[in-house]
Amino acid sequence: MNPALETLKERGFVQQCTDIEGLSALMDKGPVTFYVGCDPTGPSLHIGHMVPFFALRHMRDAGNIGIALLGGGTARIGDPSGKSEMRKMISYEAIDANAELFRKQLDRFVGFDGKTSFSSNNKDWLADLNYIEFLRDIGRHFSVNRMLTFEAYKMRMETGLSFIEFNYQLLQSYDFLQLYKRHGCRLQIGGDDQWGNIVAGMELIRRVEGGEAFGLTFPLVMTSDGKKMGKTEKGALFLDPAMTSPYEFFQYWRNVADADVLKFLLMFTFLPADECRSLVAPGTNINVAKERLALEVTAIIHGKDEAEKSLAGAKAAFGGGGGDKSAMPTAELSRARFEAGYPVLDLFVDAGLAPSKSEARRLVQQGGAVVGEASWNDEKAPVGADRLDADGAIVLRAGKKRFVRVVAAL
Repeated sequence: MNPALETLKERGFVQQCTDIEGLSALMDKGPVTFYVGCDPTGPSLHIGHMVPFFALRHMRDAGNIGIALLGGGTARIGDPSGKSEMRKMISYEAIDANAELFRKQLDRFVGFDGKTSFSSNNKDWLADLNYIEFLRDIGRHFSVNRMLTFEAYKMRMETGLSFIEFNYQLLQSYDFLQLYKRHGCRLQIGGDDQWGNIVAGMELIRRVEGGEAFGLTFPLVMTSDGKKMGKTEKGALFLDPAMTSPYEFFQYWRNVADADVLKFLLMFTFLPADECRSLVAPGTNINVAKERLALEVTAIIHGKDEAEKSLAGAKAAFGGGGGDKSAMPTAELSRARFEAGYPVLDLFVDAGLAPSKSEARRLVQQGGAVVGEASWNDEKAPVGADRLDADGAIVLRAGKKRFVRVVAAL
């Protein structure tokens, strides 16, 4: 098998391939141009989007040419794949703004040089399509009966599938055709929920151009307890630091289940596979592997400085007094409230460790609230200024994993 495909297989990326022997033979002959797409339906990519882009980098580093296709056109409709209901429509202006944000995030991750990797936007060929001509030239190649056999449509038929969504497969297939004609793109990669769309695109290329194309999908990454990877208490694990802070991002990886560490090291870092396995070998400290995982992934997404700062903050909170307290997540609150006696429930809400007083009360009653080094069990006892350290600060903890350093401002 081609070395690039071997790498993807070894690191857990390969779920299905339309013809892995044929694709391997093609890649052995020279660089293959391939693409992965994502629709800019929000203001930031999240870590779930990134699996195909980690694969893109492995493929690109092996000498192939990767295209990141921004769905500025397809986002106007919304992909029904993997969705139980129709996506909320957003304005064209919002889609364009999101597409630019996605492009910048992907450029930082991939490094678009215009030769071995570059971005494109399907808005360029979809926005001004003539619908009648599109149906005559493209729609005639699609069988409704065949489309309804794909899992994405079968699942949605039970809950309701809109006509606008039904068109999505035609548009994504047209993307593959356009990239084939414009750039000689022979391969589409993506999550396994895209299998039907990818196969349809290959067939369209065969029917229209008489060309051969390939599809490769990756598993939808789940945690060992069956949950979707990258989901947190606050929602998705976003790349935008304003939506998920680098420290929160770091802590997600630092706190993954033991059973997930090797899988995540292989998929979400570029450490050699042998080194990944050695980090979790029998007799090793799994917490060392988790710390390395968190450091590596955070450095890839947010940079080495932010990763090391997050590590220092974690050590200050959980390392028995070491680390850099200034690197902890920080909230600035009124010193006057401490001097008057800060109601503990208000304090945990204001510090962002509880969404409401009732949740803060539950936290205290269950023994999960820690103020400084003291467990706080009395919901009516206020926190006074005498609890502040020499820097006028105090560390609050909610449970074992969440904390914030509160600085009492004048």
